[in-house]
Amino acid sequence: MHLVGSMEYPLNNLNRFEVVLASNSPRRKQLLEQLGMQFTTRVIGDIDESYPEDMPADEIAAFISSKKAAAYRETIGDNELVITADTVVVCGDKILGKPADGDDACRMLKMLSGGAHKVITGVTITTKDFMHTFDSVTEVFFDELTDAEIEYYVKEYKPMDKAGAYGIQEWIGCAGVNGIKGSYYNVMGLPVQKLYRELLKI
Repeated sequence: MHLVGSMEYPLNNLNRFEVVLASNSPRRKQLLEQLGMQFTTRVIGDIDESYPEDMPADEIAAFISSKKAAAYRETIGDNELVITADTVVVCGDKILGKPADGDDACRMLKMLSGGAHKVITGVTITTKDFMHTFDSVTEVFFDELTDAEIEYYVKEYKPMDKAGAYGIQEWIGCAGVNGIKGSYYNVMGLPVQKLYRELLKI
């Protein structure tokens, strides 16, 4: 039993499960640890993350998260609970995934500079008998960034593993983000407050 001081940990309803985070993201791992959860990580390679071309942008993250969950459900243990997630950045009508290289990262950041965009994370909770998907949307506002600022960030922080080519918890978040509307942690890649509330229902 997970105890916090003399009080029972609020998510003790999950004690019958082995919780698995299906992600290589160090940020998602860190956020789940901050929530106080005990879990392991497991990643299946080569999961198809494609989506229909005509799918609305605000549905894509949840769609891909559920596709990831379906891949794990084929091998999930009777006592396992798997958490999958996918994050997309939506700028206007364009979906910004992970940049291919430094030039692509600079291109994305120039698109985000001086405006607002949405970060959407889809999360799926899966057991042998249960599968539930939800999403969280955060609006992020950037100052106008100079080319030199963008190039410095990309060179020093190499954000090629991040949707939209930036991590809000890094230098560019301190120097360039002038406001957000919604969950900060969602922009990092996992809306832990909403995930916590969903896990309480299990």
